[in-house]
Amino acid sequence: MTSCPCGSGQSLELCCAPLLAGAAAATPEALMRSRYTAFTQANAVYLEDTLAPEAKEDYDRAETEKWIKEAKWNGLEVRSSSEDGDNGSVEFVARYSLRGKPFAHHELGSFKKLDGRWVYVDGVMNPRAQQRVVEKVGRNDPCPCGSGNKYKKCCGA
Repeated sequence: MTSCPCGSGQSLELCCAPLLAGAAAATPEALMRSRYTAFTQANAVYLEDTLAPEAKEDYDRAETEKWIKEAKWNGLEVRSSSEDGDNGSVEFVARYSLRGKPFAHHELGSFKKLDGRWVYVDGVMNPRAQQRVVEKVGRNDPCPCGSGNKYKKCCGA
C-alpha cells in the first residue's frame, strides 16, 4: 500500500487514484490534491482534463509535461479550502525542486462545478492574508459601543 503523494495520510488507492482514473472529486480540495498527485506522476492529460474551458485556452500539454518531468515533488500543504455552492477555493503550497533548487508554489486556487464535476479555473499566486485593522480610540473620543459617553467614562473605565 503506497501513501498518497497529496499528503492526506491515506493510501493512494483510497485517495487520489480513483480520481485520476476518472471519478469525480467530491470537493475542490479533493480535486486540488488529485491535481498535485498528477503533477508527481507527470500526468499532464489529467491536469488538462480537470481545467475549466477558459483555463484550457492557455494550456500547453507538451510544455507542462516537460516541466513536471524535470521537477521533483516534495509535498503539498493545504492551508484552507472553502466551498460555496458551485464555486470553491483552496489555498495551498506545493513544494518541489527543479535542477537542484527548492521552490514553493503558494496559490489561492479557484474552482467551479461544471456538469457535476469540479474543475480548476485559475489562481492567485502568493495570496496575502487580510490585514487586521485596529482602530485606536482616544480617551476623550466617543465610545465605540454607541452609548454617547466618552470612552474614558464608558468602556475604557
